[in-house]
Parts: sequence; structure tokens; C-alpha cells
Amino acid sequence: MKVVDVQRITVVIPFTPRQQQITAREVYNWNILELCRVETDTGHVGWGETVVHYTWSRVTDDSVEKVMGQSPALMMHDDSLGCGLQMALFDVVGKILEVPVYELLGTKVRDWVPISWWSIDASPDQWAAEAQEAVAHGYTSFKLKPRPWWDIVAQVEAIDQVVPNQFKLDLDPNGTFQTAAAAIPIIKKLERYDIVAMFEEPIPRDDVLGNRQVRRAINRPIAMHFGAPPYVTVIREEVCDGYVLCAGESALMRQGTLAAEAKMPFWLQLVGNALTTTWAAHLGSVLTHATWPAITCINLYAHQLTVDRIEVVGGYHEVPGGPGLGVEVDEAAVETFRVPEADLKPFREQGLPYNHPEPRIINTIVYPDGGCVHFAHANQGYHYFMQDCNGPAQVEGTRLELWPDDGSTHWSRLFERAEIHPVRERYESR
Repeated sequence: MKVVDVQRITVVIPFTPRQQQITAREVYNWNILELCRVETDTGHVGWGETVVHYTWSRVTDDSVEKVMGQSPALMMHDDSLGCGLQMALFDVVGKILEVPVYELLGTKVRDWVPISWWSIDASPDQWAAEAQEAVAHGYTSFKLKPRPWWDIVAQVEAIDQVVPNQFKLDLDPNGTFQTAAAAIPIIKKLERYDIVAMFEEPIPRDDVLGNRQVRRAINRPIAMHFGAPPYVTVIREEVCDGYVLCAGESALMRQGTLAAEAKMPFWLQLVGNALTTTWAAHLGSVLTHATWPAITCINLYAHQLTVDRIEVVGGYHEVPGGPGLGVEVDEAAVETFRVPEADLKPFREQGLPYNHPEPRIINTIVYPDGGCVHFAHANQGYHYFMQDCNGPAQVEGTRLELWPDDGSTHWSRLFERAEIHPVRERYESR
């Protein structure tokens, strides 16, 4: 068997209506997916996908050239090929051999795998509405992004009012709780809520002593990305309770084995639509310690691009048993959402992935004392600015206001100033 054709198809999948509002300022490009369609001389076709603006590795022209004419079975363990292409090779090999992907990975230890709903930071009402939708779709876990520009106590309280007792929240501040001294009191407040299950990297991951201090002071597990800090440091210094794994197949299998040796659970963080979610399910079915709910963000998308939707029951979904990934791509939907070649051409000529222009929005943190800070770019500005202790880690009553470009001179001048440096001033309502 040999690879005879590789097609790379760019699609834009609409977000759900609420997520269109939530994602507008920061992860608006996550609805751009690149599908890989691999065909072999046996007539079999395999599919994979990449969220090109959030992935452990994009597929390149060199990757495609590397696999052409080669046996997919010999190439599929090569992580350097990129996310979607590696996935597609596993899919096509499974179909050729008439076995599910998990049989190509190892020994299956579970038939159903845990999965979590996901959202970037948003208002308490938006998060509560997302949580209600998660419950309606069979989820029992929700991974969230607490940030210093929202009142995290109000956010958790809003969710707590609308979900059943067994529903759990995994909170990922991405280091914006800043220091052990700042983080511990915040977490202690949140520990009053039974729905709060764990924290991912509450303070910067390179603060080994601080993370160890936080872990010893709180009563919830802490998760950290595998490899940062180094594996030996994590085990020796006891800085976390489990891991986040995000990598190619070969690296994931190695990392999962090391986590198991240390008896540390983990979740797989492989962001994408139904193909990626199914790929993560096959991996999670053979990795013994993949017992924390996986993060794939499939809930963001209005269409899964497969003929049958993935159904979640009690926080788990079933690992397909058919050949390859075990799901059928909805090729009509692919054509519906496909980006025309004419739109892709300018990006390809520059060697860039297709993207949407960044929305022109002034992001304003409003504090209860009447002060505020304006930022021009969510992706470049206030996350690291606040992580570096340029403002309080959390203040109850804080909120974020978005001010889209209204064409006014006042807006343009403020945006220009905020592009250079965050602007502090007294808050004036618009």
C-alpha cells in the first residue's frame, strides 16, 4: 500500500451563536480547519483535521511530499508530519487492515472516554448559559478560563445555580493568578463550591516553588502541561497532581506512559471538531491514565463535519469500533464550508495559513472603584500584561467591556494609544 494523493482542504465552520459572541475578540480564528484527505493505491481514503491557529503542528508542503509514494503504515508514527496528516494516515491504515485505530495504538482499556465542554472567558451569564447547554448535551464537566478582567466568584456562582450537583468545573487561569500569595486566597474562595474540581496552572508554570506552595495549601488537584516544568522536576518537587497532554501520537504515547509510571492522571488536549475528538477517543482508550475529561472544543462548532454526531452520555462518549477512526466524513458539508481557492491564494503566496482579520475592538477592564484599563489586542495584550502582575489577580465586581470600532475619532485615538501601551484612566460609560 502506498499514498497516491493528499488533498488539503480549508474550511470555515461556523461557531454556535453564543460562541460567536464569546470568541469574537480572541479565538475567532479557531473556526478555520484544514482537512487532510489521504488516498492510497488500494482505493482507501483516510481523513484528518487541523485547527490551523491552534495545533501542536501544522501540515506543510514538505510533509505532503514526504509521504507521497510511501507506505502510510511506515509513516504514521512520524509526528513531524503535522496533526491532520498523521491522523489521516492512521485512519487509512485502519481502513486497509479493517481494524479500529485503537488497535494500531495499543491495548484498549476502556470503551467510553471522558470529555469536557469548553469556553474561553466570558461573562457570568454567558458561562451559565454554556453550562446549561453542556448539561443538556450530556456533559458533566466544563473547562473554563478564569481571567483577572472578570469576577471569577460571580462566574462560578452563576454556574452553580443552574447545574446539577455532579457537574464539575476545571479552571485554567493560564498563570494569571500570578503568585502563590495571590492565588491561594482566590482558590480558597472557590473551594467553597463543590462544582470546582481542579485548577490548571494557576500561576506561571516556571515558578516551581510557588506551584509547590499552592499545591500544598489547597484542596483541589492541579494540572500542568507535560514537559514544563521538566518531568523529573515535577515528580521530585511535587508541583502538580496530573498532566495536560497535547502532542503528536508518538509523543503522546511516550508522555502517557511516563505519567502512568508516576501514577498521575491526565487529560488529552487536542482541539478540533469530530475527527479530532474521535482521534482523541482512540488515544484515550489505550492510555491507562487518560482519566480526566479530554478537551477538544467540539462544542464550539455548529456542524461536526461527520454524517453522525458524537453523542455524550454522562460525560463520556463511545470509542468507535469500525475500521480506522470509525466515523464517516460528511463530504457535502465539507464542500458547503470549503474556502474558495481564490480566497486561499494570497495567503499561500505569502506562506501563511488562511486567517480572518483581527476584529478591531477596545477591551476595557472595569474595576469596581471606578478605574479602568484599555487594551487594543486580546491576543497580544492583557493576558501576559496581567500575568506579569501589572494589575490585581482578581477583584470581585470586575468586568470586561468590549467597544467595537464605531468610526469615531475618540475610538480611533484611544485604540492607537492602547496599541502602544495599555491605557489607564477613570471609567466613563458610553
